[in-house]
Amino acid sequence: GRGRAGGQRGGTRPVSRPEMVVRLDRDGLLPAIDFIFSRAGCDGALAQCVRSGINLLDDEQRQQALEIADRYLAELSPVDAEVLGADQWRLGIGRGFAAHHAGLLPTFRHAVEELFVRGLVRVVFATETLALGINMPARSVVLERLVKYNGEAHVDLTPGEFTQLTGRAGRRGIDTEGHAVVVWTPQMQVAEVAGLAGARTFALRSSFTPEYNMAVNLIDRLGLDGSRELLLRSFAQFQADRSVVGRARKLDGLRHSLRKVDGELARAAQQRGIEEAVDDDADYQGFVGYMELREDIRRRERELRFARRDDAQLDIGEALAGLKRGQIIGLYGNRHRGTAVVVEPAENIVDPKPMVLAEDGWCGRVGVRDFLNAPEVLGNMRLARHVDRRTGRGRRDLASALRATGVDLPKGKQRKRAAAADDAELARMRAQLRAHPAHRTADDEELVRLAQQRNRLLREVRALDEEIAQRTSELSITFDKVVAVLSELGYLADETVTDAGMVLRSIYSESDLLVSECLREGVWRDLAPRELAAVVASLVYTSRRESAAAADRLPGSAALRGALADTNRIWRDLVEVEMRHGVSPTREPDTGFSVAVAMWASGRSLAESLMAAGEAGQLLSPGDFVRWNRQVIDLLDQIAGCAGPGDGVGRAAIAAIGAIRRGVVAVEIG
Repeated sequence: GRGRAGGQRGGTRPVSRPEMVVRLDRDGLLPAIDFIFSRAGCDGALAQCVRSGINLLDDEQRQQALEIADRYLAELSPVDAEVLGADQWRLGIGRGFAAHHAGLLPTFRHAVEELFVRGLVRVVFATETLALGINMPARSVVLERLVKYNGEAHVDLTPGEFTQLTGRAGRRGIDTEGHAVVVWTPQMQVAEVAGLAGARTFALRSSFTPEYNMAVNLIDRLGLDGSRELLLRSFAQFQADRSVVGRARKLDGLRHSLRKVDGELARAAQQRGIEEAVDDDADYQGFVGYMELREDIRRRERELRFARRDDAQLDIGEALAGLKRGQIIGLYGNRHRGTAVVVEPAENIVDPKPMVLAEDGWCGRVGVRDFLNAPEVLGNMRLARHVDRRTGRGRRDLASALRATGVDLPKGKQRKRAAAADDAELARMRAQLRAHPAHRTADDEELVRLAQQRNRLLREVRALDEEIAQRTSELSITFDKVVAVLSELGYLADETVTDAGMVLRSIYSESDLLVSECLREGVWRDLAPRELAAVVASLVYTSRRESAAAADRLPGSAALRGALADTNRIWRDLVEVEMRHGVSPTREPDTGFSVAVAMWASGRSLAESLMAAGEAGQLLSPGDFVRWNRQVIDLLDQIAGCAGPGDGVGRAAIAAIGAIRRGVVAVEIG
């Protein structure tokens, strides 16, 4: 709102960030977390406050803060500390400011967390990741915007996200209340803030979906039927079942009504001497079957009519698009009937509308809707280069010349033969209707009403039944598709996990099946440790921007380039199998981090490796560099466990882990 730190002076401009910090300090609302939904925004806010000269710590606090910061910096070499901008980071710490986001080195993030808990960092500029899983409660939480970028577009915060962020305000055992401050901007609506703050219920949705590794582990332990049974007890299945509770109640009501109508119809038919068969599988038996046959005939007639109309419109459009200047056609409309000459051909072939002049002097454009059949060229008329169609005299002269050609409008050209007249299936159904025993009671209003009511209820029951089955079985359907892929590729045989499947059991990765396939084919067998690290990096890394390292930039031998080519070939074959079974395809290998990890594993410096990991001309952040390296180590460790220490790939994986786990990547935070 506009009160306190979120206010404005004079009501003419939003509060500046340094001014906001000063007012928070003055009003006793520190320590505070200022959520800014971008890494660059957090770093920029920190730099802005440091430049402003604001100091939130006294001399004693500053000394304590710097001692803690230096303890963390001691883990880094002087060269790495310089590359990481440790001096600038330390300057902010000494004034009570810090940034916190995933792009920072873990050493810096953990130092900030400890300093904030001790009250030695008074303001933290953070992304929303700070609101998840980190115990850093504050007296106040500041939101500078109520919009964030979700990776695809800028979207409004949901009530759940607002509550998650502002839930950091208030320190247990220290503060009796917490403060959530929303910085005012001219575009902000107070009602929007009130709506976010007032919401109290948030939808909890399961993101669970069956995957390859999970499937082979379940089947190995429980068998196929046991795995399906376990899925039926999952929260995702519970949520799917719960979502159709209302539909299930409606279905029960429809079935009750259907049974009631069945009874009424049977009694009415019996009174008229008709033996009624209320059987869904009966072939048009009884009066119900007779009415179903009538409805099927109407449905067939409607389908043929629509098909005939679509074909006719296509033919008419093609004919109109092909008309040329001076050609004479016939008009059969109510307003204009007779011959007409084309004075301007159609310009748009998608919706062709040539301009014509009729023999009654009318001039205008005609389109598909003006014809029942495709217009035929009845003759040709020589036109001057410039036709006077804009004046009444010019149109009259042209109409007179058209009539003088002697071309007449043929009779009966716009009659359409119904498509139903030539349909053998429809003719058979009509004959069956006339021969039906119930045809003699076709005009009985009560029977017709009851039969129509029954057929309508039956259609609703079937449609709702199908919808419920689709919703509640989606999880099982996905699981069965995953099982089908695994069976085709030989990971399952007769509902039993094969030797290849046992390898897949130990691969926990987004590209688990691709890793297992590459191990099976042995395409990584001859790689050096740094080269194996480069290939593995392509299976865990995802570029934040559209970028990927060219193969000729990768330091290594022809064996590395061949291994990458083989990995991509196996990926393409795998995706083909997945698409055939309707499974979401495994993501494509991304070599955007392969150069950097290969250089780092070769012993190159942090500065060189960060430069090699850049995207779109920008250096990869230190935090991301460490995170991706550790993910590569994790997958290499899984590969070493599957291959075994005596295998060439296993030995290369163990050596690669040792080469990567050094410097900033090896720093452990207690």
